Amino acid sequence: MVGVTIAPWPSASNETTCHHCGAYVSDQFCRVYGDNNDQVHRCGECDSYRRLTRGSAAGVTLSIPDPETDSGHHGGEADV
Repeated sequence: MVGVTIAPWPSASNETTCHHCGAYVSDQFCRVYGDNNDQVHRCGECDSYRRLTRGSAAGVTLSIPDPETDSGHHGGEADV
């Protein structure tokens, strides 16, 4: 088919780094945890799993203490 341009899937992203710390994140992580544009605002290098799974990777502000700014909060806390 000549002259046909195939656009990438809407969820396909060329952005494979965390906007907060610059660490590499996989395309799958971007699709699952990122915002509506598959962009990641926080990742496992700069935030805790508990916060990531509740929206910090998508840029959501949470009441759960940030491990970078609150002493004694280094991730891995019990998920209650």
